[in-house]
Amino acid sequence: MTHKKQIPEISRYMTTTPHSIGGDQTLAKAVELMSEYKIRHLPVLTGGRLEGILSDRDVKFAMSFKDVDPKTTLVSDISCEEVYSAHPNTPLDEVLSNMSKSRLGSAVVTDNGKLVGIFTAVDAIRTFNEMLETKLAR
Repeated sequence: MTHKKQIPEISRYMTTTPHSIGGDQTLAKAVELMSEYKIRHLPVLTGGRLEGILSDRDVKFAMSFKDVDPKTTLVSDISCEEVYSAHPNTPLDEVLSNMSKSRLGSAVVTDNGKLVGIFTAVDAIRTFNEMLETKLAR
């Protein structure tokens, strides 16, 4: 008889208290935050509520246009409004499956509409490495 181990919840592996940005902030501020904290995803909040996500890819694309001024362009103008969001209790395999199927670099973790964490591809790599070291070590 085989016993299947329970899949851990995303809250165990997410980055807690992620950096975020207001939709009314400028692209220049977003670039500054991403550079300072060495991150590639910024949840976009309005009044404490998740309104979108800004990725480094979005930033690079926007900056490729000559008429985009980072000092006046707002984050809300270039951020993606469709965000993959998961509850902290969502099983890790479900989050990974959804990220993989949709080719997403991150999952924003929310509880009652409030940002509580983020799980990125880098977190997934760290998680996989941890599992290899602990569960599959010789």
